[in-house]
Amino acid sequence: MGDSNKTSPRTEQPPRGFEALKAHVIANKVEVALWLTRVFTIILCLGYLIPMFNNASNAYYKALLSSAATSALRLHQRLPRVSISREFLSQLILEDSCHYLLFSMIYLYVTPISLVIIPVGLFGLLHAASYALPLLDTLGQNSCWFARLMISLVELQSRNILKVVSLAEILLMPTCVIMIFLGRVGLLTPFAYYHFLTLRYSSRRNPYTRNMFRELRQWTENTAERPFMPQIFKTILMGAVAFTCRLAPAQQPVQE
Repeated sequence: MGDSNKTSPRTEQPPRGFEALKAHVIANKVEVALWLTRVFTIILCLGYLIPMFNNASNAYYKALLSSAATSALRLHQRLPRVSISREFLSQLILEDSCHYLLFSMIYLYVTPISLVIIPVGLFGLLHAASYALPLLDTLGQNSCWFARLMISLVELQSRNILKVVSLAEILLMPTCVIMIFLGRVGLLTPFAYYHFLTLRYSSRRNPYTRNMFRELRQWTENTAERPFMPQIFKTILMGAVAFTCRLAPAQQPVQE
């Protein structure tokens, strides 16, 4: 009979609300700063593509600066100890954040190109949506349902978003070459961007650029082999494939 008066222990739920959000921000300053810079990047990209500000060019350059700040913070997380050594430089080059820090620096000093904003904005959207969930959870499991719905849609389309990013990265290479003749970029821009593209192709974390190159090659070869394709266009397409393959970096073995 005495056992019937005993109550089973309750598991205490973590506190929810603005005080919990404040505590989370204080405990995760760098992560929250990364989230804020990504949100700022998204707003500025939209401000350039859908002119919401008086000067769209300013939004373009500020978006690149915000993306560069995000990459620098992320590099600080990944490689907190900076050293002048070959080993450190090798690790630095392997980091995707280093790639996009270079990307931002390349286009920060040229005439605005709309295609540049696409990978910057979409990467910001993916990572901002991912970290927004823990922030919303501090307010409550059922808080901001509309924002949670938007986040779920972004996560559902994450693979397609990464494919669009990789396609934009690739298309920027011929765009840079064309822009030289239009006087909108300098002669060194395509060479610097080619270095960026080789880094993306060799990325161990993100295979989407490498896979997109493969898909584009297969599509081009299939198009060239169609019966109705004139010989001159077939020669041009196959020549473009052969030229691109010669420029591809040597494939490094993936370390487990």
